[in-house]
Amino acid sequence: MPLQNRVTPTGDIIATPHRGLFTGNRGIIHDPATRTLLKKRWSSPAWITCLCEFRGWRRPVMARRSWTELFFLDEATAFAAGHRPCFFCRRDDATRFRTAWETGNGAGKLSAKAMDAQLHLERLDHGRKRLHALPMSFAELPDGAMVQQGEESFLAMRGRALLWSLAGYARVEREPESPMLLTPPSTLRALCAGYQPLLHPTAFD
Repeated sequence: MPLQNRVTPTGDIIATPHRGLFTGNRGIIHDPATRTLLKKRWSSPAWITCLCEFRGWRRPVMARRSWTELFFLDEATAFAAGHRPCFFCRRDDATRFRTAWETGNGAGKLSAKAMDAQLHLERLDHGRKRLHALPMSFAELPDGAMVQQGEESFLAMRGRALLWSLAGYARVEREPESPMLLTPPSTLRALCAGYQPLLHPTAFD
């Protein structure tokens, strides 16, 4: 039976055999004895996105009292849920992201802690995923931004909408009507400033 460790664009953590391109964490939120999640869904404001493979290190998933291994379809999904690149295993990406964040948000030199604090305000609303009004039309959204309409999540890609699923993306006939923004606004501004997230291959089909 698959473990409950796959993150959706809305930030929910579900059980599925799919793994995705990235791992990451929100601190320790599981019981290693049972390898099940606790009631809380985060224990640290540092929600990060990491490489699945780094220096040949291998971690037994949810098997010890350490950070809880979570998995994401791709970086756009992780961004939508409120995560950012890890400065340890993804230093180059994290540095590019911070530079784009500073440019897009008109900020000076920022620490990871400062970005985490801003993201924490933007990703949660009384413990639930915070949705935001679109600051532009859907067609103007940068590649990698994600929106929500009803129960469905959509990726913006080259001005078109792609429907998100656990296995990847699929084209739709028309863009969502009156969607809400899933990607935190500060992250959206980093995308507008030029950061290019790594997307699942199905986004290019």
